[in-house]
Amino acid sequence: MFYFDPTYILVIIGMLLSLWASSNVNSKIREYSKIKAKSGLTAYEAAELILKSHDIHNVQIKMINSGASDYYNTRTKELCLLKSNYDSTSIAAIGIAAHECGHAIQDAEGYAPLVLKNTVAPACSVASNIGVYIVLAGIIFSAGPLVNAGIMLFTLGVLVTLLLLPIEYNASDRALEILKSSGLLQEDEMYGATKVLRSAGLTYVAAAASSVLTLLRLLIIARNRDSD
Repeated sequence: MFYFDPTYILVIIGMLLSLWASSNVNSKIREYSKIKAKSGLTAYEAAELILKSHDIHNVQIKMINSGASDYYNTRTKELCLLKSNYDSTSIAAIGIAAHECGHAIQDAEGYAPLVLKNTVAPACSVASNIGVYIVLAGIIFSAGPLVNAGIMLFTLGVLVTLLLLPIEYNASDRALEILKSSGLLQEDEMYGATKVLRSAGLTYVAAAASSVLTLLRLLIIARNRDSD
């Protein structure tokens, strides 16, 4: 007979949350990618104007042909827009470009959560990945200290996913305020940009929830092992 670990339910819930969030944001992007902004500006042009208006001249705006999403690289000072967005005049593309500009502005201002994330994220990511295997090794060899050490390492990765929430939502808040105050999007167009960016923010909420659920699963497994 196959053994079903009840804690798998937590993993399944995390997966379903992530799938829903991904589907939701993709749906909003598709919807508002079909609606052109009245300004006629491309996402590249909008990003260029936003950066200049904030006196940021050391960031290069690049077009990337592939990738999971658009992003801002704090190390290379590159704002990378997917090919589908770079030359697009859609509300979705301009909103996304403005969000990445929000990260560039955070970087220029030394936004504390972003600085902290850049400092600890690489080490925490490695620790988190190793942590799961250390927990499994501890369970296999009935080594309690090893299990606890693995959980502590995985917790570091969870903290990073939680740290991303204020960073991403702050970037979106900045983007929406800039788009509205600068007139890059008209008032009736702001609804679409808000929908896109808020939906994107939910993907980070789902990722954080999934990480917390996985951590909870590891804690339950460790407790059950101790009670055996």
